Amino acid sequence: MKKENIKKVVLAYSGGLDTSIIIPWLKENYNNCEVIAVSGNVGQADELEGLEEKAIQTGASKLYIADLTDEFVNDYIIPTVQAGALYEQYMLGTSFARPLIAKKLVEIALAEGADAIAHGCTGKGNDQVRFELAIKAFAPDMPIIAPWREWSIRSRDEEIDYAEAHHVPLKINRETNYSKDKNLWHLSHEGLDLEDAGNEPLYEKKGFLEMGVSPIDAPDQPTYITLDFEQGKPVALNDKKMTAKEIILALNELGGANGIGLLDIVENRLVGMKCRGVYETPGGAILYAAHNYLETVTLDKMTAHKKQELSITFAELVYNGQWFTPLREALSAFVTSTQQNVTGKVKLKLYKGNIIKAGVWSDYSLYSEELATFGEDDVYNQADSAGFINLYGLPIAVQARLKQKLGK
Repeated sequence: MKKENIKKVVLAYSGGLDTSIIIPWLKENYNNCEVIAVSGNVGQADELEGLEEKAIQTGASKLYIADLTDEFVNDYIIPTVQAGALYEQYMLGTSFARPLIAKKLVEIALAEGADAIAHGCTGKGNDQVRFELAIKAFAPDMPIIAPWREWSIRSRDEEIDYAEAHHVPLKINRETNYSKDKNLWHLSHEGLDLEDAGNEPLYEKKGFLEMGVSPIDAPDQPTYITLDFEQGKPVALNDKKMTAKEIILALNELGGANGIGLLDIVENRLVGMKCRGVYETPGGAILYAAHNYLETVTLDKMTAHKKQELSITFAELVYNGQWFTPLREALSAFVTSTQQNVTGKVKLKLYKGNIIKAGVWSDYSLYSEELATFGEDDVYNQADSAGFINLYGLPIAVQARLKQKLGK
């Protein structure tokens, strides 16, 4: 990629620190190229306010804001929840948003006749891989500019210095400059005091949590909710029919108010290092718990166990930026097949950060009280178990007799 050939660049733009300074940096270092900013609206709400004015003020020729919220929920979030996919307990909030945004970047770049796509991901992070693998899936020959792999800036403090020198407006300051990613599913926090794994997160500090409260500050009375599912998809909250997106947004409010969905982990990044992050996923935590609860009565043992095993692979694919791959598509087809009878109602009790099971009902339930009872029944002959145990234990008995014969 020769810099002199780069006349028009499409930039993945959030309006945060990284992408705010990338606009003037691109113009300075790529022959005053035209920069078209693209923001994928995945539910980051107030972060989109004033974004067009800011982008143009800092040198962009235009800003696209693409509403991706419905596609995000229906095609990325819900299939991942159905898969039960967790990466080291992390509910993949940033991971499955990046491929969707990158797909839209390519669409706009091709329509605009852009010469390159740029992003603000660091060379230490996972997002550079997620963006670039998705770009390759739709435009394999498109040049990609990653300023963090080129420029001399080495820290967020130096980024702020650059922003101030170039009169780039910022909403942050040096003291509260956590690295954050927000969408309708979650909010992540990294950096500052969290870089020391010995520091407790400041959950009770005003302004740290944005999607809810600390369990300590949650109400002393529990909140009961019901969730209805049809073939593994949420369709009603508290007996009110809603879209999946509406349910997630409502669960964010209910979960956040009860201190639900806080996760503090040291995770294994794709690029090889461990990194500490704090995640807020109130609605997501409830949705995962409810869906899993319903599956305990609607999935047979072998399917449930194989699905649990494959959920690790599914989560790794999502985390590692391999959404647009044959294996992820094949796993999704398997998951869809498992969800045919995952229909029913779940009742949960939310209390000070806890999600407590309070009842589950399904017309497709495989749970039989009549079979499982400790009381008297007429459907299970306990004497049958003797023959079963003899056959099931036959290999063990044969092995034991051999050891006796050999004197071991």
